[in-house]
Amino acid sequence: MAAATCSCRLWSSLLGLLGLVSAAAAAWDLTSLRCNFGTFCECDFRPDFQGLECDLAQHLAGQHLARALVVKALKAFVQDPAPTKPLVLSLHGWTGTGKSYVSSLLAHYLFRGGLRSPHVHHFSPVIHFPHPSHVERYKKDLKSWIQGNLTACSRSLFLFDEMEKLTPGLIEVLRPFLGSSWVVYGTNYRKAIFIFISNTGGEQINQVALEAWRSRRDREEIRLQELEPLVSQAVMDNPHHGFWHSGIVEEHLLDVLVPFLPLQRHHVRHCVLNELAQLGLEPRDEVVQAVLDSTTFFPEDEQLFSSNGCKTVASRIAFFL
Repeated sequence: MAAATCSCRLWSSLLGLLGLVSAAAAAWDLTSLRCNFGTFCECDFRPDFQGLECDLAQHLAGQHLARALVVKALKAFVQDPAPTKPLVLSLHGWTGTGKSYVSSLLAHYLFRGGLRSPHVHHFSPVIHFPHPSHVERYKKDLKSWIQGNLTACSRSLFLFDEMEKLTPGLIEVLRPFLGSSWVVYGTNYRKAIFIFISNTGGEQINQVALEAWRSRRDREEIRLQELEPLVSQAVMDNPHHGFWHSGIVEEHLLDVLVPFLPLQRHHVRHCVLNELAQLGLEPRDEVVQAVLDSTTFFPEDEQLFSSNGCKTVASRIAFFL
């Protein structure tokens, strides 16, 4: 569906994501979840692919690969009545390129409660796993949380943010849940979705995009096959990454690596116009230009890519209004 002809339900706010983090940090209660099961209606699972594709087309700037990969993987997984393993996505790219935004959209268009659904679980290393010395306790808690929530609702979504800050070894407790066994610890977990978000690999993705631009190659010609080995190697070479020396990577339990390309000036402009529309404001050339002029671009010679993507667009607009 063309972006110009579709009508989306929501421009999801990252404030909702932050609110979910706070809520998840406050309570690890495994007893309050109840489900009503149906064909596509387990718990509050209500997939809306038309809405998702429309929102991605209208609002996700400059990410042809991410948009195509996420939609294709999600459709195939949800439409399979008996998947053999959970869907595991690993999102990589520079800051502000849309990784958290896409995650929030997935929650919104898959679950009736969106990010506030009791079946959407968001984990932040800084909030939930702040002390490396407590990793064994965190492992026990995380395993219990995953198992308990999948027992309550097999259609659950688990988001792990800032994987580059997660203590290596902690995430290994998820290995039994990510494979192709039928049952783990008495729990059917094959309909769950796991999403891992990381900035690691961003530099490698940026370099490929830069080389494509220098050779006058259209960025839409960049393919996953060019980026996947570079990103995977960057993860394996980073001793601070949650997947460092991880069996999850070594056993190929990640179904899709989703790269996010760096954003150019016209992509940032797109973000500014979208944000103004969400505020109910008419496009104002002086505001758009002021935001662009205040944005830092790199490399130094080309001034091609935004240093923080669209991450600070909202706050910059507020400053220049």
